[in-house]
Amino acid sequence: MTQHMHDRLLIIDFGSQVTQLIARRLRELNVYCEIHPYQSVTDAFLADFAPKAIIFSGGPDSVTRAGSPRPPKSAYSLGVPILGICYGQQVMMHDLGGLVEAGQSHTAEFGRAYVVPTANRLSILDGWFQGDKGREQVWMSHGDHVSKLAPGFEVYGTSSGAPFAITADLDRNFYAVQFHPEVHHTPRGATLYENFVRLAGFTGDWTMRAYRQDAIEKIREQVGDKRVICGLSGGVDSSVAAVLIHEAIGEQLTCVFVDHGLLRLNEAREVVTMFRDTYNIPLIHADESDLFLGALEGVSDPEVKRKTIGKLFIDVFQKYANEIDGAEFLAQGTLYPDVIESVSFSGGPSVTIKSHHNVGGLPEKMGLKLVEPLRELFKDEVRALGRELGLPEAFIGRHPFPGPGLAIRCPGEITRDKLEILRKADAVYIDQIRKHGLYDEIWQAFAAILPMRTVGVMGDGRTYDYALALRAVTSVDGMTADYYPFSHEFLGETATRIINEVQGVNRVFYDCTSKPPGTIELE
Repeated sequence: MTQHMHDRLLIIDFGSQVTQLIARRLRELNVYCEIHPYQSVTDAFLADFAPKAIIFSGGPDSVTRAGSPRPPKSAYSLGVPILGICYGQQVMMHDLGGLVEAGQSHTAEFGRAYVVPTANRLSILDGWFQGDKGREQVWMSHGDHVSKLAPGFEVYGTSSGAPFAITADLDRNFYAVQFHPEVHHTPRGATLYENFVRLAGFTGDWTMRAYRQDAIEKIREQVGDKRVICGLSGGVDSSVAAVLIHEAIGEQLTCVFVDHGLLRLNEAREVVTMFRDTYNIPLIHADESDLFLGALEGVSDPEVKRKTIGKLFIDVFQKYANEIDGAEFLAQGTLYPDVIESVSFSGGPSVTIKSHHNVGGLPEKMGLKLVEPLRELFKDEVRALGRELGLPEAFIGRHPFPGPGLAIRCPGEITRDKLEILRKADAVYIDQIRKHGLYDEIWQAFAAILPMRTVGVMGDGRTYDYALALRAVTSVDGMTADYYPFSHEFLGETATRIINEVQGVNRVFYDCTSKPPGTIELE
């Protein structure tokens, strides 16, 4: 396994909503880490994983409840540094002889708080306390609290609701904090992680250059002389996976690009040109736009749209893949957040907000084995790998684009005329964002054509044309998002350009909804 070539840090997940942020902070420090739910972390697992350090995540449970989550006792006897966060601190104290009490109004803390240092110095806090009046802002989210330290621990920081906000047992290299250093509401939290991995002896050997070489060797070992097919969407994930696999096995890879007629302006041409001409990767361009648009005719329900597109995609992909003799592997751009979700603390979301379009079911249906060279990476690491592989920056930095494409940016019935209007309007909008130097500040931006027409006046004549919605959000991982605060001047200039340059639009709105309560896409 590739990761065995690196020092590894284990994050034991107790169900926090922000556990992934811990991993992201560590990866930014070039430290390889993995998240595993506490249920799967056994004595045997620990022995095999051989972590250089361990972090206990936060969680929603109470250690005072019988049967609440626990790490294996052997974790404490490995002789490696451990950092407990929030629930992780409480479980540490409980397991090692301290006392945790259930929530009380005067000790609960939710939201912004301030930690002040004690007279004792602690290496994990080096350079951390730089806030106003010697205190540091943190983000608290706890009802229960530690009321008695475990033997060997001392207090190094306090807050108004947490007398043991920062504690440590220096002899055993055990550290524990009641707050969440991984969230951006703890502005200098990254310093704590940096200090922790330094004292644990990590050298920062997790780089994309090293990953590239490791992944190539791993692909060659897995595939041998067999052939691989890759479902190419034109997005960053599948594109980086394809270029990486091609570097490993060359002509043994064939990409299948399914053009469902729901792509952005000139997108199909750009994808085909890049992969055929620039990288010389064998590519089947499956132009099945008539098939998809025909099946979507008269369909307005968003779930029916998604399921129709997903089913057709599988059918079309299989049809073209069957033409590739000797294919035994299917390549997918699966990322680490997808892996975490599939084995998460809670088993994944309990409520389906909307179904997702992917190639799910294909490996079993076609008897193929999976090649997933990106399954250890977060999105930002995939972009870094893409740069390492030499993909164009304009392509690597593209905003996410949904599998169903413009179908879910066209609420209501889809028609070719509406799609053509939408493509042109979206292109003007993105051009405006790039011209104003805002593209890289925004997680995702797009136009959507609304299922309504409005009366307007153009050239002293009455118009009755479509209304358009513009959407732009900032986000870290797409799980939550805020709308981007464009200036009124930008919005006015953009609306004017769209109405002047795109026939069929006479009104433009800007969507100021955050996620939650909304979603990023309209459908």
